[in-house]
Amino acid sequence: MNLTSALRYLDAHTNREATAGVVHGLSLDSARRLVGVLGDPHTAYPVIHVTGTNGKGSTVRMVTELLRASGLSVGTYTSPHLHTLHERLVWDGEPISDDDLAEQITAVAEVEGLSGVTPSYFEILTAAAFRWFADLAVDVAVVEVGMLGRYDATNVADGQVAVLTNVGRDHTDGAGRWRERIAEEKVGIVKPGATFVLGETDPDLRAVFASTPAAETWLRGREFASEANRVALGGRVVDLRTPGGRIDDLYLPVHGAHQGENAAVALAATEAFFGRPLDDEVVTEAFGGLRLPARFEIVRRDPTVIVDGAHNVDGARTVAETLAEEFTLSGSLIVVVGLLAGRDPADVLEAMGATEAGFLVACTPDSPRAIPGSQVAAAAEGLGIVAEAVGSVEDAVQRALSVAGPDDVVVVAGSIYVAGPARAALLAEEHV
Repeated sequence: MNLTSALRYLDAHTNREATAGVVHGLSLDSARRLVGVLGDPHTAYPVIHVTGTNGKGSTVRMVTELLRASGLSVGTYTSPHLHTLHERLVWDGEPISDDDLAEQITAVAEVEGLSGVTPSYFEILTAAAFRWFADLAVDVAVVEVGMLGRYDATNVADGQVAVLTNVGRDHTDGAGRWRERIAEEKVGIVKPGATFVLGETDPDLRAVFASTPAAETWLRGREFASEANRVALGGRVVDLRTPGGRIDDLYLPVHGAHQGENAAVALAATEAFFGRPLDDEVVTEAFGGLRLPARFEIVRRDPTVIVDGAHNVDGARTVAETLAEEFTLSGSLIVVVGLLAGRDPADVLEAMGATEAGFLVACTPDSPRAIPGSQVAAAAEGLGIVAEAVGSVEDAVQRALSVAGPDDVVVVAGSIYVAGPARAALLAEEHV
């Protein structure tokens, strides 16, 4: 198949990312049978497996850069994507080509009948990624969980290192012992003999974390930590401690105190993989060139426009905290926001600090799970925010820019389905 035919085949399969906020009845049987008829390509290389409610995408990128700076050939699998599907499958920092993506999806399509199952969109793409990495003979794959962990298609792989960044409210109704139930699903990626690198420190979840079959568990604040985390020009300066040592005054060219915590998790995970500390020069090189698209990313000045993929209350709160700590507002705050079902608009807007905004533009993301922008605008007005509903993400961004002065700050957030189109439109204008 060419790429068009391959993507048509892929789109003909159920896409749970697009249709489900809370997923029930999941199983690994389908994914296991699919990779099985492909020859179990995920066993051809070691895997670092990363889950968490927030921060896992940033942590995956950081681990990847640390491994690459150490001289390894690295396959990276992430989801969802900002702009194109190719971004999910990356080799040594470069997204998969059209021809290679078509080839790998075709290979999966050819054996689907032999597997005896009808796989999902995500299972097909995961199998394609694992096969591609095997064809490339990567030294290591860094794999991001799509949802939760235990029954995620990526969990057919046995991670030599398993990482859990944190446990927050997402893909849950929030009833009862929800934090414990989410933690139980996420630790399902921890396999016998693995090193479990744990960024979540909630003492109420200690029993869950102690129940894994890990050979070792490294806990943030105990075995590793970000011991100092300071604002710097264009980013942060942190002091990181790991079981093997420490590195002080490390510059991170990204915004937000949370990225210092993610860096501590990433460095610990990489050290656990090697079984030794990394040289300071390697760490400095890896983080010095770090880029995290749509993670509190400044994409324009005069006015300052910030794009963030925050999609839940915890992520929204982090946006507000970063803005308050690292930016002095001499003008007004203007917010562009679009949300998916499963989030309470008022809760997200309050966490994001939108009640301090001079104006809010609500949009409807291009997703079957989108909350209509009119509902988000109504929730904003209920909080006393001057708000307006605009149809598309791109139109919402243009509306915000039309009223923004050079000293204002425009924050675009609420979903990756908002951050992606907004970022593409803004960057395209910059290159006109």
